[in-house]
Amino acid sequence: MIFQKEFNLSGRGRGFHLVTDEILRNLPSLPKIGMLFLFIKHTSAALLINENADPDVQTDLNAIFDRLVKEREPYYRHTCEGDDDMPAHAKSAIIGSNLTIPVTNGRLNMGIWQGIYLCEFRNRSSGRRIVATVIGE
Repeated sequence: MIFQKEFNLSGRGRGFHLVTDEILRNLPSLPKIGMLFLFIKHTSAALLINENADPDVQTDLNAIFDRLVKEREPYYRHTCEGDDDMPAHAKSAIIGSNLTIPVTNGRLNMGIWQGIYLCEFRNRSSGRRIVATVIGE
């Protein structure tokens, strides 16, 4: 079985947003064994697997990244889309644009405390485009 679908994640403000269920709603039944490949088609957002139980993790990750990559640095040249634009590109470059997740017995084979995050680095977004590819049997 090979399946590919492109879909939108709903728009969100800046932050780390748990989207595991939203992604699964956009997929068919998963194969008994295989792989799920996720790719985000944007340069100012990212995908991440991290803690899914304590919402403080989301708040802390956002604070850490805002401290690591600050807005309005005097050396930024790419500033035409606002103060959050260049920092969003840098944060996206750090985390990355794709995930590979094993599928076992028709389910994502992640740890009990793991979930899929949309890392939104712009202050506002009207949605983010995801390409999901499932390969399995």
